[in-house]
Amino acid sequence: MTIKFARLLLATALVFSLTALAQTGSAAAAPAPAPATAATKVGVISIQEAILATNEGQRDFEALGKKFEPRRNELKSLNDDLESMKKQLSAQDGKLADDARASIVKSIEQKQKAFTRSQEDAQNEFQSQQSEIAQRILQKMGPLIDKYAKENSMGLIIDISNPWPQGPVLWAGPSVDITKALVDAYNAQSGVPAPAPSAPSAAKPAGVKPAAPAAPKPQTGTQPK
Repeated sequence: MTIKFARLLLATALVFSLTALAQTGSAAAAPAPAPATAATKVGVISIQEAILATNEGQRDFEALGKKFEPRRNELKSLNDDLESMKKQLSAQDGKLADDARASIVKSIEQKQKAFTRSQEDAQNEFQSQQSEIAQRILQKMGPLIDKYAKENSMGLIIDISNPWPQGPVLWAGPSVDITKALVDAYNAQSGVPAPAPSAPSAAKPAGVKPAAPAAPKPQTGTQPK
């Protein structure tokens, strides 16, 4: 399901750091040695991919696509009608009187404006409801990320929804990718069953531009992010 979210997801970073600096006496004294600490564990997660992969996300985005099916068909009908009029005008070019041609051109322009307005309205409404679903899931996912980080003694978790150079991570190996682990934890907590296998369904109204390109899945191996 190609869903490009309208740049609605914020980078998630959980940072825990310890520093020590001590001074004693009234005279200048050397700082106390910093205590030895274990190496900081780092993890990466594609928040966008995680939201889409949850059972709740799959269920709700599929339902959203079905909800917009009538709008999709309406836009397709409007566009087909508009294209038909343009072809007829082109086929009759040079055969029409000026006033007849001007009348057809005016009608095409009016239909084009109506189509563009309907397309933009559907796009805005679709993106708004996409955003509502994503934000709702993200709010519930936040505490799980915090819990996972603490239970696994992690010092940093970075969102890699946007690949480099748009995102901060140049490269990350599969061993630090916790996306699937968080999706599994979310599904277990939500209690929403996995959707039944089905043929791919449209996720946006026809004639409507996608909200935003979906971020690629996290790259692994030796390829740059």
